[in-house]
Parts: sequence; C-alpha cells; structure tokens
Amino acid sequence: MNHEQAGCCRSRRAMLAGTGAVGVAALTGCATYGQPAAAPPPPAAAPAGSANPSADPSGTAAADAAPAAPALATLADIPVGGGQIFADAGVVVTQPTAGAIKAYSATCTHQGCTVTSVADGVITCACHNSVFDIADGSVRSGPANAPLPAANVTIDGDAIRLA
Repeated sequence: MNHEQAGCCRSRRAMLAGTGAVGVAALTGCATYGQPAAAPPPPAAAPAGSANPSADPSGTAAADAAPAAPALATLADIPVGGGQIFADAGVVVTQPTAGAIKAYSATCTHQGCTVTSVADGVITCACHNSVFDIADGSVRSGPANAPLPAANVTIDGDAIRLA
C-alpha cells in the first residue's frame, strides 16, 4: 500500500467519524424536540380569605372552594316542550315537561353534525334529518340509529350548569 492510498483512507475515516458525530448531535436534538424548556410554574397562591386546603386534612375546604361552572341558561330560558342548543358547550338542554330539565350531547349520533333545532318535543339534526325525543334522547326517526348520549347538568337556584 502506498502513502497516497493510506492518506486517502485516513480522510475517509475522518469523514465518517465527523459524519457520525453530526448524526449523533442531530438525533440528540430530535430526542428533546417538543419537550418543555422549563418546569411548569407552580400553582397560584390562594387569594386572601380563601380556604387553605393543606390546613384541612379532610379535604372539604378544597371542594367548597371550587368555583361553580358558568351558567348555560336559566330555567326560564328553556321552553317547556322544547329546548336550547349550546353548541360551544356541546350540549342541548330540554324541558319535556314543566320543571323537568334534561341534557344530551349536541352531536348527532349519525355522522357527528351538531343538532340544529329543538321544538315540538323533538331535537332535529338538519344534516340528514335525524330526529330525537327531548324526554330521553331516543331516535324518533333516522338515519341515526343510536340515541343522543345524556349530558350531566345541575340546577343551582334557577341556573343550569354543566356538572
């Protein structure tokens, strides 16, 4: 083997070693991609006058201090025999009979459209004309073949809230 060939091989080896180092650096960068740069901030301190959950070993103060969900509507907003769609919250609230509040997913079980109207005892999805009963969410006419799933709401005074 002559010196020219030996110099050539060393250059190849040096090039391969350098390429390997660059590859390892690139993979290291990929391994941390999407990871947070720093730990998330600690929870905010409780405002003055609020319960200190760590001072209450039973944990009841923490439950009492939890803010209520914002009201979707009042009882007067939901017509008897009808209802109202809250698309942003993904629910439809109905009042089949006076004082009986029911809630269901506003997503039609046929192809996922948001239901479009509530009147005369039915919830209608205009995408393909599926019709659901306001009293129990069952299918009155298809093409949907599954009822609207029930949603949890609470009545707080006259306010209707997501549970």
